[in-house]
Amino acid sequence: MAVDSKGALLLLLITAVLYDGSSSSKATQPPHIILIVADDLGWNDVSFHGSDQIPTPNLDSLAYSGVILGNYYVSPICTPTRSAIMTGRHPIHTDIMSPGGMMLVDFTLRFPPNALPCVGLQHGVISGATPFGLPLNETILPQYLKPLGYATHIVGKWHLGHHAWEFTPTYRGFDSYYGYLTGKDNYYDHTDDESNSKEEVRILGYKGLDLRNGTEPVWTENGTYSTELFATEAERIIASHDTSKPLFLYLPHQAVHSGNPDNPLQAPQKYIDKFPHIQHPGRRTFAAMVSALDDAVGNVTKALSARGMLENSVIIFTTDNGGPAAGFDMNYASNWPLRGVKNTLWEGGVHGTGFVHSPLIKQPKRTTHELLHVCDLLPTIYTLAGGDSTELKNLDGTNVWETISRGVESPRVEVLHNIDPKRKTAALRYSDYKIILGEAYKGAWDGWYPPEGVTTNRSKETNHVPRWSGPLKIKCGEKPANASTNCKPRDNPCVFNIKEDPCEFNNIADWNQPLLTFLMGRLEAYSATAVPIRNQPTDPRGNPKYHGGVWSPWINLTDTSVSTNELFGSLQ
Repeated sequence: MAVDSKGALLLLLITAVLYDGSSSSKATQPPHIILIVADDLGWNDVSFHGSDQIPTPNLDSLAYSGVILGNYYVSPICTPTRSAIMTGRHPIHTDIMSPGGMMLVDFTLRFPPNALPCVGLQHGVISGATPFGLPLNETILPQYLKPLGYATHIVGKWHLGHHAWEFTPTYRGFDSYYGYLTGKDNYYDHTDDESNSKEEVRILGYKGLDLRNGTEPVWTENGTYSTELFATEAERIIASHDTSKPLFLYLPHQAVHSGNPDNPLQAPQKYIDKFPHIQHPGRRTFAAMVSALDDAVGNVTKALSARGMLENSVIIFTTDNGGPAAGFDMNYASNWPLRGVKNTLWEGGVHGTGFVHSPLIKQPKRTTHELLHVCDLLPTIYTLAGGDSTELKNLDGTNVWETISRGVESPRVEVLHNIDPKRKTAALRYSDYKIILGEAYKGAWDGWYPPEGVTTNRSKETNHVPRWSGPLKIKCGEKPANASTNCKPRDNPCVFNIKEDPCEFNNIADWNQPLLTFLMGRLEAYSATAVPIRNQPTDPRGNPKYHGGVWSPWINLTDTSVSTNELFGSLQ
């Protein structure tokens, strides 16, 4: 059953007592940590950011009573962000070499000549039949937490490699896994259809089931909406958890990513019916998908409360990247009033929606405008779990719990958004200033995209959520007539003062040469540390038709007898 606005209010009042310190219960162990990732959620898709179209009462109740992250950044697309979450390292720094310079696995017989299987993850995403993933020498988040006594579970999207079993969740520190391995699925039949992604794939027809419980395919949930399915599984894990141990639950939802091309936006009719005021059918269905996600988060929160776990929990909510707006990727998210969309380096692609909710926060009910990055999640979580993050080496992230909990100044002064040598794009934020170079999609998605079906008829449901401040809204100032033409990053780098000009209207590079030189120097310094891109071409052996119609691992890393020609030979 969905948590309605009255349920959200009741839950909020319960947690408010805890904030006031009147509860006699004391934390006797590290907190339960619930990390929820929305897929492709835009800045303007939640009402705690001021969306007048989509009420999100459950997210609002957590965000307003916790800390809203107002100056928080993610990568522009999903695999790189998920890599950063799991490693605390920027995707330009994921490396197959161990710290001592020795390969942990000999891949020479299992990958094409002159190509290592996986190093940098800074370009694009991992397709269903491409043989690379997050390097095995990388220690990832659940592997850090298990020695600290945590039970570790993942429910939802992985998308960090599955060509060999060793790259999948239960081989990488998770006690259990329920979800899908690729980048998208049909929300009801749980198949991933990649038939339209590449010419060779279109000929072979790559389509198959992509839902697993551990290592076993799940065939019995055809017709169950994935947002509700994943919430139910998360609730089951919470209900059966041994509360004498701390829980780490990683809940990367499918919502609100578009599904397969034949039916990209899907939601139960009961949610679609909630948005008659949105006339655009794509935006209306997208709003329904957000509403289902909101209820799913509410139900998980309610499950924590029912077990008495909420008072010693930290709930972290984040998107993986900005929203695919205005039909980009067959979707209708909104980053308004920010510029750009998912998979661009404009603010609309990288300025992330997020919050942290916990009774352990010392100064709750506020928005922080301190600079934060998705790489900070791992060392912050590790610290909360009882570890010493200063002992973690070669991280790009920093423990920012004191910034979130007590409001102290962030230790972070800059954020690398990305350096993609194949696309020839790069962007970096230093203090209030941002530099952007290169152009994605030949500039076709460099604009500002208001949500379709704009209305001022905010749902009354939103008004039932108490606020200790107004929604976090971005104010852009007046848009100059030359906003679309004063920056051509494919020709010359552009510089923006993001604090004063969050919507990237005014390129100030021409009259700030010392600043431009400094920012270029910072990018060059990062570029000198970047590992190569190692994306791989499609391997025909990954076609689900060779694995019983299921997306499955197809490479045996322990079989050294398999030659490169045998492995990558053409299949008829």
